[in-house]
Amino acid sequence: MHSELEYTLCLSMPSTPIFSGLSRSTFDEANPSPYTDGVKKGVSEVLVRQISADKKEPEWMLEHRLQSLKIFHEKPLPTWGADLSKLDLDDIIYYAQSGAENVSDWGEVPEEIRKVYDRLGIPDAERKVLAGVGAQYESDMIYHNLKKEWEDLGVVFLDMDDAVHQHPDLVKKYFMKCVPNTDHKFAALHGAVWSGGTFLYIPKGVKVRDPLQAYFRMNARNMGQFEHTLIIVEDNADVHYIEGCSAPKYGSHALHAGCVEIFVKPGAKARYSSVENWSRDTYNLNTKRAIVERDGTMEWIGGNMGSGVTMLYPCSVLVGEGARCDHMAIAFANAGQWQDTGAKVFHLAPHTSSKVISKSVSKGGGTAIYRGQLKIAPHAHDCTASVECDALLLDEQSRTDTIPDIQIRNNDVTIAHEATVGKLSEEDLFYLMSRGIKKDEARAMIVNGFIEPIVRLLPLEYAVEMNRLIELEMEGSVG
Repeated sequence: MHSELEYTLCLSMPSTPIFSGLSRSTFDEANPSPYTDGVKKGVSEVLVRQISADKKEPEWMLEHRLQSLKIFHEKPLPTWGADLSKLDLDDIIYYAQSGAENVSDWGEVPEEIRKVYDRLGIPDAERKVLAGVGAQYESDMIYHNLKKEWEDLGVVFLDMDDAVHQHPDLVKKYFMKCVPNTDHKFAALHGAVWSGGTFLYIPKGVKVRDPLQAYFRMNARNMGQFEHTLIIVEDNADVHYIEGCSAPKYGSHALHAGCVEIFVKPGAKARYSSVENWSRDTYNLNTKRAIVERDGTMEWIGGNMGSGVTMLYPCSVLVGEGARCDHMAIAFANAGQWQDTGAKVFHLAPHTSSKVISKSVSKGGGTAIYRGQLKIAPHAHDCTASVECDALLLDEQSRTDTIPDIQIRNNDVTIAHEATVGKLSEEDLFYLMSRGIKKDEARAMIVNGFIEPIVRLLPLEYAVEMNRLIELEMEGSVG
């Protein structure tokens, strides 16, 4: 465990060795993408069959893809939330292979691709703080590795494409059972064209000491990425999984519609952390959900910034008595951004508890929306739930809204909801500047203090990365 002093210091430090070179160019620099030359845009049955054939999938997966495609065509675009009218789904590349093979040695990754992950600090982070790493580039995983001590204990950490072949019974049992393809239009699209992602299985009683991470990178213009993350944490097991993602800026739209499914078995604990930093070109329409059984614990830690439009509402379904969940999230909306984020919690069993803490920062005319849903079933007595939404506005042009949907069907519950909106304190700003701190740095320090209760839940190295990303936004260098 890191000391309180270390976490306090990390709020004012610009970097650590892992992320010492982090800048906007780190994310915006794109590699040549000759593999997309001649690739047809848009989604069709021909493309879906090609994806399945390229991956040599079993018949049931092809049937699932085709059924999902049919549902996708039938369902309308969401008419609530963010404006999706400018998203041209026929102008997206849904599947592109970079030509790199999936390997377990960074030295075997093609040099031009490896340099991307070197700049992002992923290999260095693996050596210092991680139990395993996966890296996806466009539609394919290009690197996957798990440290031997966890492999020996039965932990399975694979590319989803490999898991379909190596663990077919487990994948078929759980795949899109938490997030069905009938859920909404983009869940159906995902079910049709998903590619890559992570399969993580933690056996009974195994407590993985260090986090595991996957990093997803889109590189080409008009690219779409549809990775699938499936995590199964068996009885009394414990794991922390981190996802990061980014894409360069082109001035034309990209689409991210991944899916995360987590199954938390009795007495187990899962923590899912993500730092999503797509470019302003990207529509981030991700779906994340967990089913939590008796006495299980699910923790969601999230940071959303970068993308032009985000619609993301991690969901916990508490199906077992004594199950609990925590949702902690940060959203940063800068000029031209609409961050529509929140959390969903369904209490479907007695003695369950949940806590949601959402913080947002809006700057330069950006819009940050908290959209939450809390449901307590009629038979779910003796439940406790709290929702806390705090928004910070940095100027007069920016906007923030809180849109809670709370449905209580049982009187034997304790519910709390609080929402606050504040502005940057001129007194705090003056105090810091009077001590020789530049105005932009002082503003960043105040914002970092505002989000610190959530950032501190990340491993120290990733807390520093999150703070560095906030500094880049505060500098106005993201545009």
